[in-house]
Amino acid sequence: MSFMHELSAKNVAIIGAGVTGSALLDFFITRGINADLYDEKAPGALREVNSAYDLAVVSPGWRTDHPIIVALETTGCEILSEIDFSWKVKEDIAPDQKWIALTGTNGKTTTIQMVQSIFDYSTKSGIACGNVGEPVISVLASGEKFDYLALELSSFQLQWSKLPRYEAVALLNIAPDHIDWHGSFDQYALAKLRLLDAGSVAIINGQDTESVIRSTSWSGRKIFYNLDTPQAGELGLVENLLVDRAFTSDPSRAVDFAELSDIHPAVPHNVSNAMAAAGLALAIGISHEEIRTGLQNFTLDRHRLEVVLEKEGITWVNDSKATNPHAAAAALLSHISSIWIAGGLAKGAEMGPLIERCALRIKAAILIGQDAPIIATALSKFAPQIPYYIMPFNGDSLELMRDVVTQAQELAKSGDTVLLAPACASMDQFEDYADRGEKFVEMVREVVGR
Repeated sequence: MSFMHELSAKNVAIIGAGVTGSALLDFFITRGINADLYDEKAPGALREVNSAYDLAVVSPGWRTDHPIIVALETTGCEILSEIDFSWKVKEDIAPDQKWIALTGTNGKTTTIQMVQSIFDYSTKSGIACGNVGEPVISVLASGEKFDYLALELSSFQLQWSKLPRYEAVALLNIAPDHIDWHGSFDQYALAKLRLLDAGSVAIINGQDTESVIRSTSWSGRKIFYNLDTPQAGELGLVENLLVDRAFTSDPSRAVDFAELSDIHPAVPHNVSNAMAAAGLALAIGISHEEIRTGLQNFTLDRHRLEVVLEKEGITWVNDSKATNPHAAAAALLSHISSIWIAGGLAKGAEMGPLIERCALRIKAAILIGQDAPIIATALSKFAPQIPYYIMPFNGDSLELMRDVVTQAQELAKSGDTVLLAPACASMDQFEDYADRGEKFVEMVREVVGR
């Protein structure tokens, strides 16, 4: 009996009423399957388990020790993540479809969108989904036929995931993040590494120490990429060319798939993202020329190294998506002299290594948010020569950003970059990172651009 046929007779619980939970509910409703929605905050959702269920499908971000999950487990209910549930649906309704996936602390969304751009110019049909764009179940429910799904996967999704098998996976980097959720950096890293066990070919950042060391014991085929001249079996950089020595018929021969001028912007971490995207594409047989065209036509999303304004020799950059120290460091190292706007919710991450690494690129710091004192303490300890300014908050996030931009305008001189790269999450003072970025852009244009 098929999984979908069995599903029609099950009593189902959906855990989480966000984007994923809503997509799951739509999936069940359109198929006439009874499903209850559980969430602690959403209006109309159930909050306590008072019924017996055959199956519970869990949205990303729910901890395994959450009382609702524990209550379901005690009844013997089968519990699947949305990714695992979608895999079982795929195996039933689209058995020939193949999946690829990537994860990393930073660069996931940019890289998977690069993969999407490559698909757009390829003879193979594919769509990016998962932690970006549509949930996987929405893509499957749409009825559109794709040769490949390219999944961006967070540590939350990987923590729950057990079933999918991927044609190729990519590991971009591992740096401290979401320590408050996972409990420790080791547990967070282990969640990321679960992706390797689900594939037989892995594209791995050879310049990320944590990824290289922690993947040592994995026995699958490893394709390393870096910004140096590649060895046989690697992707790398030769002068201004991104080259492949892993998927060519002759490993002694290098074939280029892009020039640095094809990557926008051609800052180091973005070039690295392009190599990871190309590695995944090459692993499933997409040609070098199709990859080149896809990368040439790719542009970064909003809130990722977004140049808002250039005026009087000062560049104003919105990188609100830099929600952890690793991402903020990449942004700071992409500019010579920055007035750095940082702060928010640190999520348990340490700021000392970021300050030590980037001190020579920081002219001054403007600090916001609940954990501004953590960054201030790190600056005082590791770079006491850098002045910092902690901004008061009266509850109005737009006025806060007006004050931030005004302070930055007073500090910046020709040749400086005013860089919003917070190294923290945003939900203490803003709706999300996009809201934070939009308010920064609005105030830059109002205060500086007028």
